[in-house]
Amino acid sequence: MFDLTGKVAIVTGASRGIGRAISEALARQGAVVAMADVLGDAAAQAAREIVAAGGRAEGHTMDVTSAESVQATVAAVVERHGRIDVLVNNAGIVRDNVAFRLKREDWDLVLGVNLTGTFTCTQAVLRTMMRQHGGRIISISSVVGQMGNAGQSNYAASKAGIIGFSKSLARELAVRGITVNVVAPGLIDTDMTRALPENVRNEWASKVPLGRLGTAEDVASAVCFLAADEASYISGQVLAVNGAMYT
Repeated sequence: MFDLTGKVAIVTGASRGIGRAISEALARQGAVVAMADVLGDAAAQAAREIVAAGGRAEGHTMDVTSAESVQATVAAVVERHGRIDVLVNNAGIVRDNVAFRLKREDWDLVLGVNLTGTFTCTQAVLRTMMRQHGGRIISISSVVGQMGNAGQSNYAASKAGIIGFSKSLARELAVRGITVNVVAPGLIDTDMTRALPENVRNEWASKVPLGRLGTAEDVASAVCFLAADEASYISGQVLAVNGAMYT
């Protein structure tokens, strides 16, 4: 698909779901993938499986809500590989509730992981990317961040914030040869969506004009494109992977 041979990528929230699919896809295209996750053992196991399949990957224990943890992981990757070409900000959580029942700690937690975590990880790689005069920053938002969804005001705010942050950063970093883009998945078939009640899944699926849920691989393909040289003139954009659910 796209040749990423020799590129070094960090993927957050990489132990399962979309993050793991992104890691596997990047590795298939030749990248060295540092799989970072608060579940370090799971990330290490996923990395071993990628290596067994012929790819290059390594697991790292990293908490995106801790600047010290993020900086330590980034430093370890740079020390080992000498560069960072791609950062994929994928780590995210949900704590759903209608607004008048939403606990302040659940608001703070979701914004802290999804939005502030994206900022923290991005800031940590910038010195290396600027020194290289190039890099790709790709953050995973959501269709919910574009259209909203009842009961997910905290999640929607965090994912919309990622879009605004990325568009601003794209303008700041263009002169450094660094592109900044967003992938906004729609309803994707993952462990998270499988945990939804069947009637809720069916209701959401009925809103997808293409008639099916997306796959983690659909999202991973979009990330691989934005990470590749073929996308070098694309920055500040939101690539929707939603089956025309929101246009």
